[in-house]
Parts: sequence; structure tokens; C-alpha cells
Amino acid sequence: MPRARTSTPESRQTAAPQQHGGGCLSLSTLPLFAVLVITCFITALSLNTPFPISAASPSTQTTSTSLSPIFTREVQYWSRDILRWAGASSLDPNLVAVIMQIESCGDPFARSSAGAMGLFQVMPFHFQADENPYQPEVNARRGLDYLARSLNASGGNIRLALAGYNGGIGVITRGEWTWSAQTLRYVSYGAPIYEDARSGAVSSPKLDEWYRRYGAGLCRQASRRLGIE
Repeated sequence: MPRARTSTPESRQTAAPQQHGGGCLSLSTLPLFAVLVITCFITALSLNTPFPISAASPSTQTTSTSLSPIFTREVQYWSRDILRWAGASSLDPNLVAVIMQIESCGDPFARSSAGAMGLFQVMPFHFQADENPYQPEVNARRGLDYLARSLNASGGNIRLALAGYNGGIGVITRGEWTWSAQTLRYVSYGAPIYEDARSGAVSSPKLDEWYRRYGAGLCRQASRRLGIE
């Protein structure tokens, strides 16, 4: 943080020229001084007048009412549900779609080697004992609740929110050099894919790269399970 500048001996020696007549202002200078005081007072009031401030964060000012066409057909399969879930969670549906795209490619029965389950790859400890993690409504509720918490912790910063969703909210306050390789990769794809979706692009080179390198098998499995091959 920049430190406040301190006065130097030289600056303290540059005092205003002395005026005759003692320590009080002379009567001849009083009207001008009064005008200056009134002017300064009016200016101060105007500076304190509240102005409307846009407090919109990246997560709120980019909220969409439709799903971008860049996402794969497996994710598009869930478009109506995504719009509904996003609305209930006050999230941008395109951000919700990015999470689903990378996590499961729309496969409601996806399961990772770490034990994450369902459309949004939610870890078991986020569910209550009587909940079915593979039920889309339940999975979306738990997954998007965590995404909303991550967005809040990041101050609306999409990149940090994605890192928090993948690596745990605790990573948001840590330097990126401490993030796991998986979290760094997750953010490196998720953030530009979201930007393409948010900006109205009709295709996403980064999503295409993700598909070629990591998503093809995942999406083929999702297609089979959704019956849209």
C-alpha cells in the first residue's frame, strides 16, 4: 500500500509571506475571505452529494436470459433446466453451463476418481443423508449453492470463483502459485469459455480445445446416457 507522504524540512520552510497587522486578518481582506469560505463550503457540499454507483460485479452485469450456442449438444440438452436453476440461484446461466460443460458434459451419472458425482460433480459431503446425489435437481441445488458461495467469496471475480469451485473456496485468498495443476487448468479453460459465451460468440476455440484434449470421451458417455447419439 502506498505510504502517505511526510513533510520535509524544505516543505515546512515554505511558509506564506508574513502580513503586517498582527495575527488577525485585516478588515480590507475580510470580504474576499468570506467569499472564498462560502465557495469552499458549497463545493464541499456538492462533493458529498451521493451519486448512483454501479456496484455490479462480473457475475451480475453479464447475466443472460438465454444459453450461448457455443456449448456442446449434451449441455444444450439441459438448457431449460440450466435457465431455471440459474434463475433460482441468481447466477448467469452461461456460467452454470461452463461448470456443467467441464465437470460432466451433461452426464447426470458422471463420477470422478475423487468421488465427485453428477452433473456438477459435487463431493459427497455436500449432500444430506436422504438426498440422491445423481438426481439432477438435488445435484444442481448443491452444486450451484457452492458456486454462489464461491462467487461471493471472490467478490464476483469469475476467474477466482472458478478456482474456488474446483479447488475449494479457500484457494481464492491464496496466490495462484499455490493452486494445484488441476485448478490452474480448470481456470485456464473455464474463464475464456465463459467470456466467449458472455460476449455473444457463436463458437469458442477454447471450448474446442478442451473438447479435443479432455472432453471427447466424457461427452460421448453423456450422449449415450442421454440418448442423443
